[in-house]
Amino acid sequence: MTAEEIIEQILSKHPEISREEILGKLEKEKKKAHGLIEDAILLRMVAAGFGVESSKEASAPTLSLQDLVSGLNDIAIVGRIVAVFPPKTFEGGKGGKVANLLIADRNGTLPVVLWNDKVDFIESCKIKVGDIVRFSHGYTRKGYSGNVELHLGDRGEIQINPINVKAEDYPTIKKFVTKIKAVTSMYKKRTVNVTGMVEGVFPVINFERKDSNSGKVMRFILADASGKISVVVWNEKVDELEKKLKKGVKLQLVNAKVKKTKSEGFEIYVDARTYVEPLPSIEESLKIASLKESSSHVNIEGEVVTKPMLRNVKTSKGELVKLAVFELKDETGRIWVSAWRKHADTVSSLKVGDEVTIKNAYLKKGFGNKLEVSTKNATSMSFFPKQSTKKGENKTKE
Repeated sequence: MTAEEIIEQILSKHPEISREEILGKLEKEKKKAHGLIEDAILLRMVAAGFGVESSKEASAPTLSLQDLVSGLNDIAIVGRIVAVFPPKTFEGGKGGKVANLLIADRNGTLPVVLWNDKVDFIESCKIKVGDIVRFSHGYTRKGYSGNVELHLGDRGEIQINPINVKAEDYPTIKKFVTKIKAVTSMYKKRTVNVTGMVEGVFPVINFERKDSNSGKVMRFILADASGKISVVVWNEKVDELEKKLKKGVKLQLVNAKVKKTKSEGFEIYVDARTYVEPLPSIEESLKIASLKESSSHVNIEGEVVTKPMLRNVKTSKGELVKLAVFELKDETGRIWVSAWRKHADTVSSLKVGDEVTIKNAYLKKGFGNKLEVSTKNATSMSFFPKQSTKKGENKTKE
């Protein structure tokens, strides 16, 4: 639908409104958008303000995260979920619920705020880290830190893993992770995403504020291959992390703050707006139900459900390689495994009921956009035949 058709649609429903009034509102929206959004899309927003709806797809144009400015209405965006925060309830008026997410596309990250019935998607675990989600009929506002947020209220719609969306256009948080050595250069941006190993944990300190309310603070040292930095954890995040933090634990911090110290150094602050995710150590095996596409290093164990199907396939480079595909299960769910090249020969003799251990594999979306385990050169595999009563008997290991 062209801009002129949208104007005519508004005039036909509201003859009391002049064309000049519509164009005046369009100019206001153009100023808000700073020339980033075409007139036809902005006119659909104006039309929605007059209660004039075009088709659902037209009334919710899908925008890139970099196009968003405060004050937009009836828009749609698509992004990969990189952080999910616990829902909260609030009082006043009718009261209600609110939950926060952080999503990413290839251009950056964006906070998303869900209100009332939309919070059910979080409470029921329908939305998880790693999912690609389309949010439609949302509106943008400036958030607590001054950054743009997308809000989804009563009119909002949520579609999880929509079709016709290319997963490679929506990276995981790894694309936006900063090496600890480079954290100082992030100071002007105020927030940072880092991954590292806990090297030391200091005791929790309880304190009293000027308003007589109490608070908590704790510190730990986080290190990666580039260096180490002090991390300061505040209040409710102390309760969340106190029992999880110990030397040797690998953590991913998303949307943490960078602060200057009195000694002119830098440290990372973790508060209620920071998402903290423990990452598996190199030997830890995960349950199938907990697997996420963002994992590039994963260990799993399970029972063979289908006999491996062995075939030769041609890669994108024209190379002919072996591939064996089979389904694996544990007490939490099922998943398909793609064993490539030398690993295809390793699993070719597997039988239904055999127990398999896979280490250092990775996860990706496969047939039907479903998550699957895929091997790489560094992957190791071992299996225990069905008739074996003890692990360690008849064990085959690559």
